[in-house]
Amino acid sequence: MQDFGDGETQAPLRVGVAGLGNVGATLVRILQKDGAELTKKLGRQLVVTAVAARSRSRDRGIDISGLEWFDDPVALAKSDGIDLFVELIGGEDGPAFAAVKAALEIGRPVVTANKALLAKHGVTLAKMAEESGAQLGFEAAVAGGIPVIKTLREGLGSARIAKVFGIMNGTCNYILTRMGNEDISFADCLKDAQALGYAEADPTFDVEGFDTAHKLSILATLCFGYEIAPDQIRVEGISRITQHDIKVAAELGYKIKLLGIAQRTDQGIEQRVHPTFVPKGSAIAGVDGVMNAVALETDHVHELLLAGPGAGGPPTASSVLSDILDIARGTRVPPLGVPSEELLPYKQAPMRAHDGGYYIRLNAKDVPGALAAITTRMGERGISIDSVIQRSDLNAKAVSPDGSPTRTVVMITQQTLESGVRESLAQIAADGFIVGEPQLIRIETL
Repeated sequence: MQDFGDGETQAPLRVGVAGLGNVGATLVRILQKDGAELTKKLGRQLVVTAVAARSRSRDRGIDISGLEWFDDPVALAKSDGIDLFVELIGGEDGPAFAAVKAALEIGRPVVTANKALLAKHGVTLAKMAEESGAQLGFEAAVAGGIPVIKTLREGLGSARIAKVFGIMNGTCNYILTRMGNEDISFADCLKDAQALGYAEADPTFDVEGFDTAHKLSILATLCFGYEIAPDQIRVEGISRITQHDIKVAAELGYKIKLLGIAQRTDQGIEQRVHPTFVPKGSAIAGVDGVMNAVALETDHVHELLLAGPGAGGPPTASSVLSDILDIARGTRVPPLGVPSEELLPYKQAPMRAHDGGYYIRLNAKDVPGALAAITTRMGERGISIDSVIQRSDLNAKAVSPDGSPTRTVVMITQQTLESGVRESLAQIAADGFIVGEPQLIRIETL
C-alpha cells in the first residue's frame, strides 16, 4: 500500500495513463493545462509522468514528448515511476484486466472507466484492492460525468435503497429522442447517430441494451450489497421500436426510454433493461438527447435524480479526475460499498413475477372474431385491458400467409403479472390470429 502522506510538503502524485483515446487524451490535457489550479486545490502536484497506448506517433492534440512511453500497459502499471495507475484501454479481459491486476497486487491505486471489466471482474478486483490496501476508483464507468458512484459509496449514509433506475446509454437516448420529436425510423436515426459519432459502426452493444446492463449490474451491487451478476439481467434493446409505438405512447401521455432498473422484491433482486413507457411529466422523461440520468429511491428520500452528460471525452475524463483527486486526498471506502467478503450471493427475482402495466402491439388478422378471441385469451389469464386502439394510420400494410389482411391492434393492460401476459400471447399466437412477433413494452408509473 502506498502512503501519500499529507500537507503541502507532499511529493507530487505521479500518474500513469494507459489508453490515449478520447478520454485518455482529454485527461492528460486537463492535467497538463490545469495543473497549477489543481495543485492549489489539492495542496500537492498531480503530474502525468508516463503513458501507454498502441501508437506513439498518432496526433492526439497533447504533448507526450516529455512522458515515459510504454508499449505494454502491464509494465506501466508496475513501473516505479508512477504512484497511481489509470486504465482507459477498455475490454473485459486482455491487457486491461492484466494491467489493473498488476497494479493492485503491488498496492498501487487504480482508476478505471471500464464498465465491462468491472461487470465481469469487479468482485475479484475489489478483493485484491482490499487485501493490498489500494484504492479502486471507477466513477466514470457507469454514467460518464454523473457522480452516482460517489453518491452511493459516500453520500447516502444509512439510507436503504429500494430501487435504482435510469437512462444509462446516450446512443439509445439520442435515437429515442429523435424518434419522439420527428417522424423518423429507428434505422434512419441510427445512421444519424453513427454520422455524429454517438454510435459505433457496430452498434449492437449499445442499441441491444448490453452496455446499460453492465452499468446496471455495478449499480445494483453498490445499492443492494449483492455480488455483481450481469448475466442475470433481463435485457431487451430498442431496435424493434417503431413510429407506431412512439405515436401511441405520446397519445397516451408517455415517452419511450431505454431504462436500466434494479429493485428489491420479496423474491430477490429484479434487474432488467428494456424500452419503457414513462409518464411525460416524470423527471426521467425530461432527460433527452445524449444525456444520462440515474434515480435512487430510498427510505429517506423518495427519489433522488442525478442527471448529466453520460459519455464523451470531457465528462468522462472529469469523473476520472474526480477519482484521482479523492485518492490523492486519502479518501478510503470499500470499492463496492461494503467489504467484498460481506457481499451476499446474488438472488434473482424471476421476470415472470414482475407486476406492472404493459403496452402490447399485435399484427392481427383482420377477420371477424379475431379481436374478440384475442381479448378472451387475455381475460382467461385474469388480465384487465385498459384500452384497445385500432386506428387507420396504425394499420399494418401486410397480409398473413393465408392471404388475410392484417390490422395493427394496440392494447394497454392494467397492472398484472408478466407470466400471464406472456402465456396469453403464446396462446394467441397458437390460435393463429396474429402474424409475426408481438411487441411488448413495460409501463413504469415512476
